Amino acid sequence: MAAAADSSPPVPSVRTARPPTPPSDGRRWWGMVVVGLAQILVVLDGTIVNIALPSAQADLGMSDADRQWVITAYTLAFGGLLLLGGRVTDLLGRRRVLLVGLLGFAAASMLGGAATNPGTLLLARTLQGVFAAGLAPAALALVSTMFSEPRERNRAFAVYGAVSGSGAAVGLLTGGVLTDWLDWRWCLYVNAPVALVAACGRALLPADGPVRRSTRLDLPGALLGCAGPVALVYGFARAEGGWGDPVVVGALILGALLLALFALAERRAPHPLLPLRVVADRVRGGCFLVIGLTQVGLFGVFLFLTYYLQTVLRYSPALTGVAFLPLAAGMAVGATVIAAYLLPRVPPRGLVVSALITVATGMALLTRLRAGMPDVYLTHLLPAQVLIGLGLGCAMMPAMSIATSVGPADAGAAAATVNSAQQIGGSLGVAQLNSVATSATASYAAGHGTGEAVRDEAVVHGYAVAAGVSTGILAATAVLAAMLVTSAPGLSRGGRPRDAKAPVDGERPASQGTLGPPR
Repeated sequence: MAAAADSSPPVPSVRTARPPTPPSDGRRWWGMVVVGLAQILVVLDGTIVNIALPSAQADLGMSDADRQWVITAYTLAFGGLLLLGGRVTDLLGRRRVLLVGLLGFAAASMLGGAATNPGTLLLARTLQGVFAAGLAPAALALVSTMFSEPRERNRAFAVYGAVSGSGAAVGLLTGGVLTDWLDWRWCLYVNAPVALVAACGRALLPADGPVRRSTRLDLPGALLGCAGPVALVYGFARAEGGWGDPVVVGALILGALLLALFALAERRAPHPLLPLRVVADRVRGGCFLVIGLTQVGLFGVFLFLTYYLQTVLRYSPALTGVAFLPLAAGMAVGATVIAAYLLPRVPPRGLVVSALITVATGMALLTRLRAGMPDVYLTHLLPAQVLIGLGLGCAMMPAMSIATSVGPADAGAAAATVNSAQQIGGSLGVAQLNSVATSATASYAAGHGTGEAVRDEAVVHGYAVAAGVSTGILAATAVLAAMLVTSAPGLSRGGRPRDAKAPVDGERPASQGTLGPPR
């Protein structure tokens, strides 16, 4: 029953029942460094291997068909196990799961760097995905629970958003430098010292409570919640070769069916893998949607710009990474400076919508790319990256903060859902935009003859058409954000947590999704 209709004394909220941490306590910010190192591993590894892949393929004798599995093995394991990893985080403790994830990720990276055949490399990439599926939810859940004071929460999510947003660009830079100056294997070896440094800082993180042995893991939900995302991610990965492939169609239908069964199972489970209160709230669900659709519009563009810089502009791998630095800097400034300043002063909806429009504007600049353009980096690529970076940093910071505004008992599940939205959105974006670009390139080449100049024109035309589709997706996402992100569940204006009873496992919440009254 809602608190307003209950005549009994109010039950203290989980947030207010804990003694507040003094704002001057800098230990949490050193803990934030540990969380940032953990998150940079997960995000960086999604792109650092891309630049090293041609060298690894030649060294290990991989076929073109097997090459894609170096990327896909990681994304399948990571995307498929995220919900399970989030629930395990809630049950076993965030610090414990983070430590296991860091050590396991380091070991898997060392195995991949030492690989002497394709099978070992694929096994290592799969294990990286498995440990990342626990590492990512634990890191985001720690940010959500360590910082509850509004100003510090905004700053913490600004740092986290900057790390998450710029990690892909940093991965491209790091991968290019290591591949050019050392060897492709160092793109994997470099993860180990970073993970070990982060693991040594575990004492800076809040101590976990006792393991909740009385709560059973939702096995049917775990099976369905893992199989559904795996089927979707696999279908999207295969769709790069064409959407008409029966395997693609079957995988996507199977994934949708499994997720529908997962939702039905979670409604009845006494201890659900993903409590529906996490996603049932309109505002929080809207933020999950915004996060996922933004990745659809952006993730493929990283890939296209990488190929454009290397194959059309003839940049080296290291120079390609340097060329992405304005994007990374824009994300960092957008999240840590602009969004952190504006969020306490403007409603979250206004910030998210205007930020997405800024991203769409930057993406629209890329639709004007043509082969042989003079000073193309200064006139198009640089301003586009600055706009996209600033907008993305400003959009993701408040969206992630709102999406994880749940009670401590659900922090891991909410964090896993955020990461799942990013992973599935990114996989869909790569598949969809690659299909669009390939079709546009083939159509242009068919109508303009042959030759190297025509080939470059056709390729750039395909990228420009894909950028146009991305612009439309981002603009539509801005419209959805204006409709859905109208308040912040569990947070007041500016990110201040409201007093609300956070449901625990097995308890039916007072309101199926909201943790506090709307503004």
